[in-house]
Formats: sequence, C-alpha cells, structure tokens
Amino acid sequence: MRMAGTGDRFSQRHPFLFGVLMIVLAMALITGVMAFFRSMGWTSGSLVLSGDKIGVVHIDGMILDSTRVVDFIRTLEEDDAVKGVLLRVNSPGGAIAPSQEIYAAVKKLNQVKPVIASYGTVAASGGYYSSCPARLIYANPGSLTASIGVMAEFVTVADAMEKFGLKPEVLTTGKYKAAGTPLRNLSDAQREQMLDLMQDLHDQFVDHVAEARGMDPARVRAIADGRAVTGRQAVSLGLVDRIGTQSDAIVELKKETGITGRAALVEGPVVKRSFVQELMGSLKIDLSSSLPQGWSFYYK
Repeated sequence: MRMAGTGDRFSQRHPFLFGVLMIVLAMALITGVMAFFRSMGWTSGSLVLSGDKIGVVHIDGMILDSTRVVDFIRTLEEDDAVKGVLLRVNSPGGAIAPSQEIYAAVKKLNQVKPVIASYGTVAASGGYYSSCPARLIYANPGSLTASIGVMAEFVTVADAMEKFGLKPEVLTTGKYKAAGTPLRNLSDAQREQMLDLMQDLHDQFVDHVAEARGMDPARVRAIADGRAVTGRQAVSLGLVDRIGTQSDAIVELKKETGITGRAALVEGPVVKRSFVQELMGSLKIDLSSSLPQGWSFYYK
C-alpha cells in the first residue's frame, strides 16, 4: 500500500485552505510577472513587433505633484521611436504649480511631436489647464471639463475656541503673514490681499488657455467663472476640438504621425510599488491615504 505524501495529506485534510493557498500563490506569481513588465516600461501594446510607438500619458486624480508625469513626458520626448503622444485625462484638477509644470511639459512636447488629448469622466480646472496645449482635444459628450477658476479653502477655529474660553495668540512680523491660519479669522485687509493673489492666479489660467487654444483672452475670460461644462458644450465654446472616444483620438494620432499599421503603446507614468503593494492590489485590499491637510490654492 502506498503511503500518502505530506502534500497529499494536507490537501486532503484541509482542501479549502489548500485551495486558498494555491490561489494566493498563483496571484503572487502573476503579480510578480506584471510588476517586472511594468518596471521595464512595457505594456500589452509594447509587445507588438513594430518599430513605431505611441506614448500614452495618464493624468489621473488630484494633481498634487507633477514629477512623475513630467519625467515620463520627457522620456517620451527623447525616445525617437515614439512618434506621437496621447494624453488620457481623468482629473478634477489640483494644485496650481504642478498643473502649470505639466502644462509647460505638454507644450514643449507638442513642439517636437504631435500630442492629442482625450478626456474621460472629468478633465476640469487643473486637469484642463495641464492638457490644453495639446494639438487636438477629444472629449466624450458627457465629459466634464473647463471649470476655469481658482479656489482657496481653509478652516478657522478661533470662534469655537473662544466659546471654550481659549484665546489663541498669533504673533507675526506683518499684517498679512498669518492670513489663513486656523487660529485667527481673516481681517478685511488679509481677505482683500488674498483675493488679489487669487485674481493673479486666475489671470494666469486665462492667459495660458487663450495662448494654448489660440483664442482671444476676452473670450476665455467670459467663460472663466468656474463653471463646468460638458464635452459637447466645450466644443461650441472652443475649449475642445472634437467629440470622440479614446480610440478615436488614437486613430487620429496615427494619422498625424503617419503610422499605418499597429503601434506599440508605451503607457505611464509607471507607479512603482513593492511586491506586497502589488499583491494587496491584486487582492483588492485598499490601504487609503489621506490628502495633505491645511489650506491652499487650487485649480479644481
């Protein structure tokens, strides 16, 4: 009689646990392979045997830092095999300076090779700002875009503290230095100065959109009241060029670059994650992180 091996005994005695372990091991193997390909900058499209490549830059979520996007744009700019670049935008906006840095990088790239933008669910405020230098902009009829304006948000707790008998003291060397501190309400002078600062940031937004889109600044200023519009409305306003999907934008980009066959897609920027993070993602375990607290100015 053949004696059952250790593995057989475990699988027979604990079939459910054994099955779970096999699934986890298989997912770990697949995740490791996927992580390797991403670390090499490959995507499924990159495996196409073709010398011509199309770069796909993803601008997703809140724009709080531009480093990864700008670095990836620079990589695509320097790669002679990349004939054109698609900007795929799904962003409600974000911090001002990072939006401006992406704007500058897109503008520079478009001078070297064609750049076409494709808007998903939302490409508003900083999301629109950063992508408007594209040669052509596609949006779905229901994409939300525009929202040209500046917002500052912060919380003051001075009144609430006084109700509990706490009187905060804030010492500064100038009357504008503590503007925005949660421990003190804004004075009239501080509010006026802050609004003046916001107006200058607003004017920068308007001027850059007008320059990128070849529009009269007065025409942009007339709709730069913070309103969001649909993709269909944006076409009539001159903020978007065509109604179409991401696939439509890629077809047009291939026409612009003269690519007739299939082209490899080089997508990024790649988010480098540890093996554990990759495995957590595969298992759908969400380890959420909070956004920076405090007040700031936003294009969103």
